[in-house]
Amino acid sequence: MSEMNGPAKCLIIGSGPAGYTAAIYAARAELKPIMIEGMQPGGQLMDTTDVENFPGYPDGVNGPQMMMDFRAQAARFETDIRSGYVTKVDFSGPVHKVWVDDKEEFLEAHSIIISTGATAKWLGLPSELRLRDLGGGVSACAVCDGFFYRGQEVAIVGAGDTAAEEATYLSKICKKVHMLVRKEEMRASKIMQQRVFDAPNIEVHFNTETLEVLGDTVVEGIRMINNQTNEESTLAVTGFFVAIGHKPNTDIFKDWLEMDKTGYLLPKLGSTKSNIEGVFISGDAGDKVYRQAVTAAGTGCMAALDAERYLADKGIH
Repeated sequence: MSEMNGPAKCLIIGSGPAGYTAAIYAARAELKPIMIEGMQPGGQLMDTTDVENFPGYPDGVNGPQMMMDFRAQAARFETDIRSGYVTKVDFSGPVHKVWVDDKEEFLEAHSIIISTGATAKWLGLPSELRLRDLGGGVSACAVCDGFFYRGQEVAIVGAGDTAAEEATYLSKICKKVHMLVRKEEMRASKIMQQRVFDAPNIEVHFNTETLEVLGDTVVEGIRMINNQTNEESTLAVTGFFVAIGHKPNTDIFKDWLEMDKTGYLLPKLGSTKSNIEGVFISGDAGDKVYRQAVTAAGTGCMAALDAERYLADKGIH
């Protein structure tokens, strides 16, 4: 049975810039949205120390504070924000069902906005995760954080298109970029590889793996090994970027929504509509290209507007 008297007009699964922005727009449109915040309320920005590229914060802001601001604005317009994690969905009928925290009771909604985001993949080294959590120079987003290392020497781990693109980006602002590739060749597209090789200040280390990120509170270097010769060496760097991919948090939707082979949801061209009527996609769950707070917020706005129009067309007021 449902815990509500009737279906909600709009239910938002997940938070972060996309979810909170969707909530602001949906609430102002009198959709009375319910938000289930997810396992990490605020999303990936809760792990980010300094955000300097989001409009409206001229002096910068730390990620958790920014998400508190977003959340407060959504709450101001009377979004029903609830803690919890969606564990099951049923999109088979015109009214959609959502289960939270494996409880038997479910929520019903005429429209669903998905903003479950994605999770960066890490190497899993204790030193890497410790310095990441300290905000000490370990990052999974060169476009977000590369600015802090301008004129410095940095390292980036990865071999795909994203790693090549981020290495090239870093090469334009950093003194030198060391690119660590685990195998004897990159798997990036030929054009992206060529951009890396054409950059005079990118040095590619093939057959190389990271053993340890050095430094007590900030990155001071890395210890690495050639996996063919077993020769160990160290590099003095101040930034360590991990570009080995992201995993979209979309597993619970795999029986319902169209997604690519890595799990990114596929909205219909020019909208946030999914292949299921009344279900809309926002944020990094459907974006493997840009993955920025500002673009996530934009798609949250779009999803709320699409949901509002959908409900109006259905005569649900």
